[in-house]
Amino acid sequence: MRRLRGVSRSATVSPSSPRLAPLIAVITAALSGVLAGLALTTTTPVAGIAQVDTAVRVGLPLARAALDLAAVAAIGCAILPLLAGDRVPSSSARVFAQARLGVAMSALVWAVAALASLVLQAAEYRPGRGALSFADLRSYVETVAAGKALLVVAGFALTQALLALAAARLGHRVPPELVVGAGLFALLPLPVTGHAGDSHFAEYAMLLLELHIVSVVAWTGGLGALIALAPRNRSLLATALPRFSRLATACLAVAAATGVLNGVVEFVQHPTVALWPGLFTTAYGQLLLGKVVALAVVAALGGYTRWKLMPGVVRHKRTALAAFAVVELSVMGLAYGLAAVLSRTPLV
Repeated sequence: MRRLRGVSRSATVSPSSPRLAPLIAVITAALSGVLAGLALTTTTPVAGIAQVDTAVRVGLPLARAALDLAAVAAIGCAILPLLAGDRVPSSSARVFAQARLGVAMSALVWAVAALASLVLQAAEYRPGRGALSFADLRSYVETVAAGKALLVVAGFALTQALLALAAARLGHRVPPELVVGAGLFALLPLPVTGHAGDSHFAEYAMLLLELHIVSVVAWTGGLGALIALAPRNRSLLATALPRFSRLATACLAVAAATGVLNGVVEFVQHPTVALWPGLFTTAYGQLLLGKVVALAVVAALGGYTRWKLMPGVVRHKRTALAAFAVVELSVMGLAYGLAAVLSRTPLV
């Protein structure tokens, strides 16, 4: 009887329990990326010019990193049912229920991080003027495009959370494509207000940046959801991993091409900073190089997973997939931290 109890507990709890290692790895790496980026972009205060409070200067990239990671988690959990395809193993019902809950929780964090970013950006907009009032926030939203964009992001994130909660209750009567779509729409407003919006090639630069963000989020989120929610469900992994591998390959190609092109556009349009020395002598260039190196490492890890580990997963064999995926997610998290600082770093 004792042995049967042990088997039952292992079968019903362990296989369906989410793994926290991917989440911890991504958050730790992203925080490290933010701190490294802040160290690269620290400047000496100029006498006579109002300075942004340290809490705002540090809090903004942290809030942006939290926003990015919540977006990754929400969209990744929403994608998981689509990765399973039509041939869904019967053992996957609980995994999908956890995925819907993950979408709802992550989307709520996403909305809160967007609103926190709005408050911090409004405070940065008026440095040295004391406490921020509701009138200041309203003025910021009315006059600055980034304020409007963050409100739209929060709105779509809340919509995705509500759709995920409805899906948790109604199942497939709420199409998973609808849940994914709400999250993808929430990704689109912010790129319009960043570096790309100031470019002489604004239309092309914004398109490239949006493609870059969507591809990276789908890639990172899909991998994170698989490893966090279905690490021991071999039937689901055998079905979903090959589909994810094809998605990840396409996302890697798009992310690499658009990332390089966006960086080149920033240097080409600058009147005084050339690409070759600026890539190594400016904080923007150094952060961009850090992202390129991270992308190369992730590509190598993904290639190893596809060619060495995936055949064993498809045959339901035990592999080191989880360990390699955690390392890959850690490098991705570092890149997200650097990107959070890069999005606010001028090319000077």
